[in-house]
Amino acid sequence: MIVDWQKLNTLRAAAKDERDPTTPDDVLAVLCQETERMQNARILEVGTGRGLTSVAFILAGARHVATIEREETRILAAKETFSAFGVSDCVTLLEGDAAEILPVLSGEYDLIFLDCAKVQYRRFLPDCKRLLRAGGVLCADDVLLFADGVPAKRRMLAKHIEEFVFDLNSDADFKTQVLSVGKGLAVARKKETQ
Repeated sequence: MIVDWQKLNTLRAAAKDERDPTTPDDVLAVLCQETERMQNARILEVGTGRGLTSVAFILAGARHVATIEREETRILAAKETFSAFGVSDCVTLLEGDAAEILPVLSGEYDLIFLDCAKVQYRRFLPDCKRLLRAGGVLCADDVLLFADGVPAKRRMLAKHIEEFVFDLNSDADFKTQVLSVGKGLAVARKKETQ
């Protein structure tokens, strides 16, 4: 297991060197803590990238990860990553646009991680809420992306992120906090049903 974490960290460092976005270390630590706390979690990840975060979920004790990716080069890289770590049987790679996949997806997940196009977060929220079990956690990356100011050409993106966080905070079914890790991680716990 230690060897797998070392191998994963080496690949994550290489991705950073190549300027390929990868989940920041402090964000990944929070995600892995949540995964370990849940034990045998079923996880849904929206935005696979190279598959490195999916592997981290499995190494942290997740039972299964379903992950959605639409970009062909990332799909191929993720398949290679899953094969290299021997986790292909624990990961389902859903190939296509999350806007088409999420509405027809069924089942319940213990943790959902949004790390895709930020303008889509708000659109995906109803399906994420439907798919998240009571007591489960929805995590959304980069919600403080513009905490230091919004460039003029990014105002619309900042507005989308702000509206998403507002919706999460306003939803009585969630208890939400925004952690100052990475560029902001929203952690929304879905309340247990009474």
